[in-house]
Amino acid sequence: MKLKLMFVSMLVAASMLFVGCSQQDDSVNVNSSQKELSVAPTQKYVPGQLIVKFKDGQTLKSKTDVMQAFGGAVVQKIYGSKLKGTDNGSVYLYSIKTSVESAISKLKQMPDVEYAEPNYIYTTQVTSNDPYFTNRSLWGMYGDASTPANQYGCQAAEAWALNHTGSSTVYVGIIDEGYMYNHADLAANAGTNPGEIPNNGIDDDNNGYIDDVYGWNFDGNNNSVFDSAGDTHGTHVAGTIGGVGGNNIGVAGVCWNVKMISGKFLGTNGGTLANAILAIDYFVDLKTRHNLNLVALNNSWGGGGFSQALKDAIDRASAAGILFIAAAGNGGSDQIGDNNDRYPSYPSNYTSSNIIAVASITSSGARSSFSNYGATSVDIGAPGSSIYSCLPSSSGGSTYGTMSGTSMATPHVTGAAALYASTHPGATMTQIKNAILNSAVATTSLRGKCVTGGRLNVSGF
Repeated sequence: MKLKLMFVSMLVAASMLFVGCSQQDDSVNVNSSQKELSVAPTQKYVPGQLIVKFKDGQTLKSKTDVMQAFGGAVVQKIYGSKLKGTDNGSVYLYSIKTSVESAISKLKQMPDVEYAEPNYIYTTQVTSNDPYFTNRSLWGMYGDASTPANQYGCQAAEAWALNHTGSSTVYVGIIDEGYMYNHADLAANAGTNPGEIPNNGIDDDNNGYIDDVYGWNFDGNNNSVFDSAGDTHGTHVAGTIGGVGGNNIGVAGVCWNVKMISGKFLGTNGGTLANAILAIDYFVDLKTRHNLNLVALNNSWGGGGFSQALKDAIDRASAAGILFIAAAGNGGSDQIGDNNDRYPSYPSNYTSSNIIAVASITSSGARSSFSNYGATSVDIGAPGSSIYSCLPSSSGGSTYGTMSGTSMATPHVTGAAALYASTHPGATMTQIKNAILNSAVATTSLRGKCVTGGRLNVSGF
């Protein structure tokens, strides 16, 4: 069955933004807001909702008074109380009775408001593809001296030959669709929240989420992080990061041993900016309160708009020592990669110190035609074309298939981060990032197209 993710295009101010996954690049492309606090009428967002942050020092009454002018009411506090214990710096999701465009236009004139953004909608569409597979289907894991061999693979097979296969003490978060944590090739690496007692109907660790054992479904606001065979994208990503190796079935991920936790914010009807922020902060909380060795978040989604609320959340992850590994994105409806230095794609284009922006290469070492690039804004290339990995079947069982995109390149790098952390206990976020970038192999197709000018190489990890 043939898997592809298709783009839904929309205008963002003066630039084109794409939401969802293309036939070639199935990275889920996300729209955010603009620094100007304005919104074009063609942008897709939740009607009657706004994300608002007030400047510090404003009282709850003053905030209420401002929003009541628009018939506003608090839907939820997205950020603030759980992590800071203060209302300063809090970000709210409001319902409003006026139009989003009108409210933002007026709010940006108010001195008490730091920013206001629409609650953007992100979508992905997935169809099936023939899962035909040969002995060379896992080219992205090969090395130049492995059997089979491919010099343009990430060299994971050479790391495995040195008994570098990962560690169950290392955690990563997958912000995406849900993933099939009971898949035959993933179940042994399904991570759980150590503070939660399964299925007792109690929020045992007081993080606001009841029975969040395998993570949380922010789209459905429940603990069902794998809903159906529709969660193909997240399952495929998980297989590349941590498909169990050496078990004589299916595939092997970069890390044979790792623990993966789900932050599902994309569902059948798409996802929202508010839920993406909640997912990031969920993982920050897991690491800081439970002292999990959570080293990286995989973010196989991206797009064209700037959101201060999203960047702030990424910076909170950075302060907690968590890498934010992001797809460089796709060129748009023409499926030709764009230069992110000129046309920023977010979240990969944020300047946060924890970001690694990932482009895609083919099995012959070429930059994938759909892959964005950028001499200063994209960090490294990794295998992303025709990547074979885990999938859920329509019957509820475990299966496999191929996808292409910067979505598929990104989990190779997330797996690399976990692999390095397993062989270098206590390594800091900066040390892991530097190890990944400094070990890149110079690649002709990436020369002048990314910071390292090279492709992922985990052979020394």
